[in-house]
Amino acid sequence: MSEKLARIVAAVFLLGGITAIGVAWWPGQSDIINLHARMPEEGGWNPADLTVEAGQPLLLRLTSDDVVHSFAVGQSDFPVVDVMPGEMIEVTLTFDKPGTYTFYCTRWCGANHWRMRGTITVTGEGIEEPVAQPLYVQLGLDIDAPHEAQTVPAEKPSAQRGAEIFPQLPITNLPTYQSTDYYRSHSPEEVWRDLRDNPDFASHSDQQIWDAVAYIWQSNTGPDALAEAKQLYAQNCAACHGESGAGDGVFSDEHSLTPISPLPQGEGTGVRVHEIVSPTDFTDPHHMLSTSPAALQGKLIRGGMGTGMPMWGVIFTEEQTWSLVSYLYTFQFEEVRK
Repeated sequence: MSEKLARIVAAVFLLGGITAIGVAWWPGQSDIINLHARMPEEGGWNPADLTVEAGQPLLLRLTSDDVVHSFAVGQSDFPVVDVMPGEMIEVTLTFDKPGTYTFYCTRWCGANHWRMRGTITVTGEGIEEPVAQPLYVQLGLDIDAPHEAQTVPAEKPSAQRGAEIFPQLPITNLPTYQSTDYYRSHSPEEVWRDLRDNPDFASHSDQQIWDAVAYIWQSNTGPDALAEAKQLYAQNCAACHGESGAGDGVFSDEHSLTPISPLPQGEGTGVRVHEIVSPTDFTDPHHMLSTSPAALQGKLIRGGMGTGMPMWGVIFTEEQTWSLVSYLYTFQFEEVRK
């Protein structure tokens, strides 16, 4: 009996092994990848580069090795998932089209938090959607060139007052002033000068024209877009630029340190001290009123070369970037009261 029982047990184990192998190799099944999150100084995401075939599930088991992090996928509807220290959480991602996607952390854990990014390469048949050139490239703008507005308002422009001005004017080219193309390609100062030179505004003061500019800016966005942008700003921008946009976020001092680097070979010994770069102050009218929406969007999607400003083009959709740009101007213009 013992020999017969032993054979039965062996057969059961053999059958179980075959079944396990079959499940492991069954088409459409994927192995679970353990994805660890650490502060950027300790390595960030590990692994940071993932690959999956389009249409196939990507199974991830997320955990944090230090503090609370989160997991999000740029330009997607995948909800943000909190990643807790010492805990495991499983998520499944499926991508319909080939391409490269960026995953990142939304929990601020330090000045280098924005470096917590990784890539998911999606392979397979299909054509990747062509990426159009950003507007700042189409317009030939140098988004790194310094600029200062020569004319600024005496007080904060009011879109409310501007809304009361426009209906009273017989402006034949009003649609041009309020068009999206015109708005995105001109700075507020440039629009102010165009309106100042327009005979229809001859009887209006400089401040009233600034109010009209504020109205044009608000007419190119909406409350829903601004509400979403306000949340995106709080999650991703306020830590450096400050909640009020004054460049005084909790991590702003980290970006104000003077970076140094060794002198190139042939230029002697020592180090080269670079210019101190602080987060942009969006409440500064001399800077913001001389900057077009196209230039702001360009800096947002490309990042600031050598300034610590990360590249957000792989995180936000194009619509979100334009909404964020509109939100940044709310630090300059008072909105129409609803």
